[in-house]
Amino acid sequence: MDTSSPNTSSTPRGRIRDTAGQDLRMSTPTDTGKRRGRQLGLAATGIALLALVGWVTSGWLGGANSYDAARLRIATVTRGDLVRDLNADGRVIAANSPTLYAVAAGTVHLSIVAGDKVKQGQALASIDSPELRSKLVQEESTLASFDAAASRAQLDAQITRANAQRALDQATVDRTAAARDLERYQRAFEGGAVPKNDLNRAQDMLKKTEIGLTAAQRDFQLQSAGAGLDARNKQLQAQRQRAVVDESRRQVDALTLRAPFDGQVGQVQVPQGTQVVANGPVLSVVDLSRFEVEIKVPESFARDLGLGMPAQISANNARYAGEIAAVSPEVVNGEVTARVRFAKGKQPPGLRQNQRLSVRIVMDTRRNVLMVERGPFIEQDGGNAAYVVNGSSAVRRPIRTGASSLSNVEILSGLQPGDRIVVSGSDQFDNADKVRISGN
Repeated sequence: MDTSSPNTSSTPRGRIRDTAGQDLRMSTPTDTGKRRGRQLGLAATGIALLALVGWVTSGWLGGANSYDAARLRIATVTRGDLVRDLNADGRVIAANSPTLYAVAAGTVHLSIVAGDKVKQGQALASIDSPELRSKLVQEESTLASFDAAASRAQLDAQITRANAQRALDQATVDRTAAARDLERYQRAFEGGAVPKNDLNRAQDMLKKTEIGLTAAQRDFQLQSAGAGLDARNKQLQAQRQRAVVDESRRQVDALTLRAPFDGQVGQVQVPQGTQVVANGPVLSVVDLSRFEVEIKVPESFARDLGLGMPAQISANNARYAGEIAAVSPEVVNGEVTARVRFAKGKQPPGLRQNQRLSVRIVMDTRRNVLMVERGPFIEQDGGNAAYVVNGSSAVRRPIRTGASSLSNVEILSGLQPGDRIVVSGSDQFDNADKVRISGN
């Protein structure tokens, strides 16, 4: 059994073994410093990675999502005067611009053209309507017949009253004569000149004449009342027919269209000599002394407008005082129509229909209030919450808002001057309590 070492077994016979296999490399101070530097670098890198992972983990555990600041609009809360005004472009319309209509079908004969200035009562056009004129003649003839019947009824009533009065007078005379005969028979009977039967006959005659007198009085009253009713009935029929004639005459007079006031002819809607249907439009007249401005107001401001609210109308490089004359109760496409009139009748010269003008309405001025730029955040939460930006995060905070203008909104509580809030883009936060903002 060979007990020699491996080194000696591999050494050729006749050579002396060296100590290379037993030598160890000793570390120098320079090598030790480099090794420690590498270890410290690796440790620092590990600590940084752990911090980054912890930051990401804490953000993920806190539920704060990150959003790009370029997609948001952030405004600063300031203190100042909040002017609630409204600027709108409007068009000039005539406050009084009636359209004249044809009362009956017929041929139109125009006396004017569009743009002519007219005076009140001036004839502008006439309509030839043979049917209406013929109807007037027929109604006038019927009225004449009713008038004659009413006159005859009055004459018959007078005759009836005269006959009844004659019968009443005759009964009165008969009763007086019977009373005298009874008085004469009474004296004769007392003197023994006539028998009892003659006295009784005279008494019966007096009673008969009294009955006749009473009947004549009642008959006079009844016949007078009956004759009066007949005459009144005929008179009422005549009056009714007279009203029909007056209406027909009015319609015939209305065939001539006249200017209702001093102004200018607007649009002529039928050509000369053409047929027009009943109640069809013929022309319009514009009152040049009264113009108004029609504007469109956003629905959110409509409830703040009131009749008589002052306004400023810009025209011909000048400003004119005005006031709100009417506000439509109907909302169309998110807007409400309002009309502004010139105050005290002072309007610019040379205004024309549909001319464009600018209108400014000052609804309210609030001094030294807390306010911020207006944005969609008001509609999203009803003005009850806002996201306050603090560094790279935004926290949802309850607030209360007040009056608003086209550019700003009043802050009643929940914010302080200098606070920065998200006024646009917060709809993507999904009502989270806290979000992160990158690139802010």
